[in-house]
Amino acid sequence: MKEFSYIIKRILQMIPVLLIITVIIFFGMRLIPGDPAVTMLGDHATPQALEEMRHKLGLDQSVIIQYFLFLKQVITLDFGNSITLNAPVWQLFTQKAAVTLTLTIVTGVFTLIISFVFGYIGGISKNKVVTKTVDTVALIFISVPEFWIGILLMMILGLNLGLFPVGGWGTTWPEHLRSMILPGISGALGTSALMIRNIEEEILKIRRQDYVDFAYSKGLKKNIVRNRYILKNVMVSTITLFSMRIVYMFAGSVVIETVFALPGLGSMLMQGILARDYALVQGLVYIFAVIVLVLNLLTDISYSFINPRIRLE
Repeated sequence: MKEFSYIIKRILQMIPVLLIITVIIFFGMRLIPGDPAVTMLGDHATPQALEEMRHKLGLDQSVIIQYFLFLKQVITLDFGNSITLNAPVWQLFTQKAAVTLTLTIVTGVFTLIISFVFGYIGGISKNKVVTKTVDTVALIFISVPEFWIGILLMMILGLNLGLFPVGGWGTTWPEHLRSMILPGISGALGTSALMIRNIEEEILKIRRQDYVDFAYSKGLKKNIVRNRYILKNVMVSTITLFSMRIVYMFAGSVVIETVFALPGLGSMLMQGILARDYALVQGLVYIFAVIVLVLNLLTDISYSFINPRIRLE
């Protein structure tokens, strides 16, 4: 019952947050210099054509009326039509979401594999050389920009060795997944570096706890102690960090999709920003915000399943 009350409370707390997000999205777009009508029609468009385009975009209304029209779209989940792509925003989202969702899942899988392998080795190993090597590799990954890693992987594994495609999405699911290898690794390394340091530090801290020494003194095998007493407690902070970095993965899709020419939400959002496509940008950013809030809620709920001592209140 307490868990259900907690979920309802969190959902109610999302309402004012989402309202504030609509204000930030709406007025943030209008702070960008330039006239959307001029951007779409060009500098040589006639005043009459510009006026007709502003009317079509609803820019001839007052800012307050425009905001409430956008608020109505949010409530009804009808974000209007994209002027540049000539299609409903929700339809465009559903068409492009598969690319970005696949990229995020692949990036997340690579992140977890790299993080737990190297973090576990660095935390469990009693060899200082191994630990220092893991720390150095993690520091390098943190320092290097994702787009630079992507270009480097593209040149070595794509152009020189020909192991993976250097761009595009393909037509079949095997081609889709194969095209996500390089983008997924590129997006995973930065987050993996942070999680490696976190896992390593948590393991080292937990290894010094009395209950771990007591478990060893009872004669339990090393694998049992590491899995039940160490890794299980590391999972809580790791999932917190991972869920926070999912937001970064969504944001990073803009850069990664541009580098690897992936037809996803990130590249479409960048196209909408450059074209001053209000409906497209407002709709996509708002949907992203809702997804992030839902992921944060699911993360908090998952804590009680990972560690029964944690209660949702």
